[in-house]
Amino acid sequence: MQNQIFELQYALDTFYFLICGALVMWMAAGFTMLEAGLVRSKNTVEILTKNIALFATASIMYMICGYAIMYGGELFLSGIAGNATLVEDALTASAENGFGGDSVYSAASDFFFQVVFVATCMSIVSGAVAERMKLWSFLLFAVVMTGVIYPLEGSWTWGGKDVFGLFNLGDMGFSDFAGSGIVHMAGAAAALAGVLLLGARKGKYGPNGEIRAIQGANLPLAALGTLILWMGWFGFNGGSVLKLGDIASANSVAMVFLNTNAAAAGGAVGALLVARLIFGKADLTMLLNGALAGLVAITAEPSTPSALQATLFGLIAGVIVVLSILALDKIKIDDPVGAISVHGVVGLFGLLIVPITNPAATLLGQIAGAATIFVWVFVASLIVWAIIKAVIGLRISEEDEYEGADIAECGMEAYPEFVR
Repeated sequence: MQNQIFELQYALDTFYFLICGALVMWMAAGFTMLEAGLVRSKNTVEILTKNIALFATASIMYMICGYAIMYGGELFLSGIAGNATLVEDALTASAENGFGGDSVYSAASDFFFQVVFVATCMSIVSGAVAERMKLWSFLLFAVVMTGVIYPLEGSWTWGGKDVFGLFNLGDMGFSDFAGSGIVHMAGAAAALAGVLLLGARKGKYGPNGEIRAIQGANLPLAALGTLILWMGWFGFNGGSVLKLGDIASANSVAMVFLNTNAAAAGGAVGALLVARLIFGKADLTMLLNGALAGLVAITAEPSTPSALQATLFGLIAGVIVVLSILALDKIKIDDPVGAISVHGVVGLFGLLIVPITNPAATLLGQIAGAATIFVWVFVASLIVWAIIKAVIGLRISEEDEYEGADIAECGMEAYPEFVR
């Protein structure tokens, strides 16, 4: 009887993992639509190509070496599909956990859930370098980012390994439930390194330092992308509970879903209000980024806050992201979609507020974890970007930038019936 109960839990937890992974995979569509909506029409095909290609690249590289680097084990997923002793091994593992302890689920489902996180991290980079980076330079970086840079920092955090054998972040009280720092701030750090070497889009900043707004071509598409991301985030945070097949885990999942939605709502309202105060009008792009900022902020710890706390955290994140986007523009860091602010600045904020509701986390541990993630990813990415720049270049020509990356990089246009 006990074995039958366990097999049901095993099946339920595995299925839950897979469904949440599918939701996170759907976030790739959200990033694609958001970025396609926020770039100019002449760069739409290139950004679509980039997002789908990076997802495929991440899936392959994480399979080849990323998963092994992050969690240990053999390359190429050796034996991950299971073998004749799968049931016996799983029963033994569950018995060791008291048939109600840590999760026991299919290893293949774990890989699938992890690989979509890797792709999410890389998707953050694509928006920040949009409209002026060579497609193949970006994809070459994606190979290194998803195969080595991200998995290595993931091994120090979720993987529990010592940082270059020197210290252990878990022992210092570092906690990042679903990846405000491990996924989102890491992606922003890689993006920032690329943007600094790449430079701003032509015409973004005037000769006297004036900032010129460059509006995206399809704001309905950007709004759709945001709502897709909002939906996908339930899998991102909810799946990170790692278990569903008992009462305590089910309650935790429900609270995570509730808080994820509350933070997004708070972020949207916070950004809308502060944009109204600053610009005198409702700014849709700030509203969209505010919702995403709330989601990023709550990702570090969505299980312990109350719904009201989650809403307030999201509201503060919505204010922060608007101010951050404006500040980066002032120092001429050109980020067409606001990715560095949404995922980097707010990702740091999300890490720092974890100890407020989770006593197991310490402020020192959160600071140490944030610093480790940012320094490693930024420096490693800067080196890789610099090598790519020296070998094949990062930026398309000025003429190609004027004509649009679609024709230069992909040989087709997204809206051929319209005259730009």
